[in-house]
Amino acid sequence: MQPQLILASASPRRKQLLAQIGIDCLVHAMDIDETPLANEHPLAYVQRMAAEKSAAGLARLASPLPILAADTSVVLGDVILGKPDNADHAAAMLRQLSGRSHLVYTAVSLRGTQQHGQAVSITEVCFRELSEQEIHAYCQTDEPHDKAGSYALQGKASVFVKSLSGSVSGVIGLPLFETAQLLSAQGINVFP
Repeated sequence: MQPQLILASASPRRKQLLAQIGIDCLVHAMDIDETPLANEHPLAYVQRMAAEKSAAGLARLASPLPILAADTSVVLGDVILGKPDNADHAAAMLRQLSGRSHLVYTAVSLRGTQQHGQAVSITEVCFRELSEQEIHAYCQTDEPHDKAGSYALQGKASVFVKSLSGSVSGVIGLPLFETAQLLSAQGINVFP
């Protein structure tokens, strides 16, 4: 199968989600400054990050293939809970999420040579109360590492989720409904 696009992300989960809908891609992660701007709203932040990653891919790679980029943030109130620095940081984030609802924003940006499309998925996730023992045990696994909010919905943390309203694939890192719409606008159809 010929690659249909370039995925500007090192996330194996995003590549797997694309493969799930039959989209073959080349992977070229874009390393950009991901520091939020002063007073930047979390929604504006994820949209900017996805757009900057796809723009960097288009500029650096000079490929005729469209560039797909995404960014996911776990948001509690108006605070972005990024990727943890270490196990203690991961545990602190999980304590904040315990027994509460939070939002997961995932922005997608698809850039071709002639057009740019963007979409956003917003999902509400409610965690049950977590015990200190559970938090400690979970933080001893590799799952919290490199995950927004310190958890992976597709892994053991799925047992923490009391309810979810929105896109499961969006929480994992690439909302497939929105992505398929963007792909279709670029002439890449899941069902040709």
